Amino acid sequence: MVCIRQATVDDLLAMQSCNLMCLPENYQMKYYFYHILSWPQLLYVAEDYNKKIVGYVLAKMEEESTECHGHITSLAVLRTHRKLGLATKLMNAAQQAMQEVFGAEYVSLHVRKSNRAAFHLYTETLGYKINDIEAKYYADSEDAYDMRKMLKAKPEKSGADSKNDGTKRVPVEKAGDRLSKDKDDTIRRPKTSSAEGVPTESLEKDHSKANIDIVVKETSAGRAG
Repeated sequence: MVCIRQATVDDLLAMQSCNLMCLPENYQMKYYFYHILSWPQLLYVAEDYNKKIVGYVLAKMEEESTECHGHITSLAVLRTHRKLGLATKLMNAAQQAMQEVFGAEYVSLHVRKSNRAAFHLYTETLGYKINDIEAKYYADSEDAYDMRKMLKAKPEKSGADSKNDGTKRVPVEKAGDRLSKDKDDTIRRPKTSSAEGVPTESLEKDHSKANIDIVVKETSAGRAG
């Protein structure tokens, strides 16, 4: 049985270990502390029946933006526990907390253009759409898709504005450069203004554990998954 639950400070070392085993974008421990101290509601782990952390999602709210939105910093699942839907459940838990706790309008992430498995998960399963392409985002100069998913619609304008415009106003998302306050937090960070590294190898095919049960625990943010 695998349980999806909210992460605690005691899980950070195991989360970092999972990151180092799965992904080329790695972080110093202070970056994990920064996330859990600032947004404890947005970090989730997948824990097996032996109390081992087999996956995690590291997420945050964007502070330097006029729009209220969240960002997926990192997502990883150990190879032994892939193809079980854990990545989807971790993402759903973080997204639900972003909306219910912080009122996020949308969530963003980056993914390598070459990572077809992750791209398929984000677009086909989770409903993300490409917002922009950031050239040479990663340390090896690979481009990244800047992807977004709307969590709730913006309220429409009322009064004179609505009378003068008979068409429905649809929010237009703008892709701006984000300045990171933690430029030194990554061990190997992408060549970009942002310090977030989005997992790229966390979703490779592995059919070795097809029958493991998955349980999602309730948290203060609501039922995840």
